[in-house]
Amino acid sequence: MKKRLTPYLPMLLSLLFFSCQEKPKEVKEVAEETIEQKAQRIHQNVITIDTHNDINVAHFTDSINYTQRLDTQINLPKMVEGGLDVSWLIVYTGQDSLTPAGYKKAEINALEKFDAIHLLCEKIAPEKIELALTSDEVRRIHKAGKKVAMIGVENAYPIGENLSNFKKYYDLGARYISLSHNGHSQFSDSNTGENDSIWLHNGLSDLGKQGIVEMNKLGVMIDISHPSKEAMKQMIALSKAPIIASHSSARKLCDHSRNLDDEQLLLLKENGGVIQTVAFSSYLNTEKHEARAAYLKGIYTKIADSLDLKLYERSEIGALSADEKKAFFADYTKVKKIGKELVATDTNAPPAVNVSDFIDHVDYLVKLIGIDHVGLSSDFDGGGGIEGWDDAAETYNVTLELVKRGYSEEDIAKLWGGNLLRVLDKVQAVAKTL
Repeated sequence: MKKRLTPYLPMLLSLLFFSCQEKPKEVKEVAEETIEQKAQRIHQNVITIDTHNDINVAHFTDSINYTQRLDTQINLPKMVEGGLDVSWLIVYTGQDSLTPAGYKKAEINALEKFDAIHLLCEKIAPEKIELALTSDEVRRIHKAGKKVAMIGVENAYPIGENLSNFKKYYDLGARYISLSHNGHSQFSDSNTGENDSIWLHNGLSDLGKQGIVEMNKLGVMIDISHPSKEAMKQMIALSKAPIIASHSSARKLCDHSRNLDDEQLLLLKENGGVIQTVAFSSYLNTEKHEARAAYLKGIYTKIADSLDLKLYERSEIGALSADEKKAFFADYTKVKKIGKELVATDTNAPPAVNVSDFIDHVDYLVKLIGIDHVGLSSDFDGGGGIEGWDDAAETYNVTLELVKRGYSEEDIAKLWGGNLLRVLDKVQAVAKTL
């Protein structure tokens, strides 16, 4: 046998030599991609969707709008800078009295916000951002190199008692609706009932149950982030389509009524829905949040005193006139900006809730209910924002932390919006059968 191989020995040695030369080269090429480079590549490849960004109509005018790098946490320059592709802009209305007058006032507010979003997409910057109504439209607009806007309604209160308004809001572009906010609505109890154990409907009202049917028929996703646990369980039982939590986190890690407990999460999984983990500090780590907030409050008070500005407690803001509120928020924004700059170099400041705390919730949720049922959200301009992801310009940091935790590109694509779009597709498919 050895004699037969002898004539081929030079050829075999040559092949062995070249194969040995090539392998280190391949290994070297793979090793050259750092974690940061891998994160940047993945961040560029996937469609990044943030499912909850509040808006102020004052930022949707000819002179002041999202084409400018405003102090807002979300705007087009910051989305470009941070690689955030899709923003769900929120038609939010606070809770007021359950009366025709209350509903009418709320409806005016809601329609102004719908108009503002359409103005941005159709008049102010149609070459930069476009409104999407389906997952196919999201992908088409993204492929065209533009940013994507979608619309969610936070609190069905302005719908009043006229169920045809669900169709009206759908026609205006709403693709998810929450039946309540902070306070019981005509449709549903709120999670805030846990504060005093006072409930209005013990879940959903009869009108709320009809609202679930309407949303199923239209192809509107049902958002469970603010309604009570009992209301959420009733929604799961009634809905023929998957539901979403547009901005909530894991109650096991942070015991806040805005978060979902394990029972709710398992019901969500069984339903085929998705929870969009939210970068809201007090919903991620209450202890860290409160220590930091107390320290910052002291800083803000000193700054306000030095500038001869008056700051109000949250409970006092509702009693202010429209002009007083406008002045207060302008002053508060100024004070907050100065305060953050001071605290950034203050070694005595308690640590802030950060991106690592945020992804701790993602890890927990993925372990409990699976990668197909978890997504990401910020609640920017509505109280959200954490160290490392405090505005859209810092969006890449979330992907970087996910890569550090060992998530694959496929996983990250699901978390950043793939799961949410899957649910939207299913909800719209169910609507066609009804």
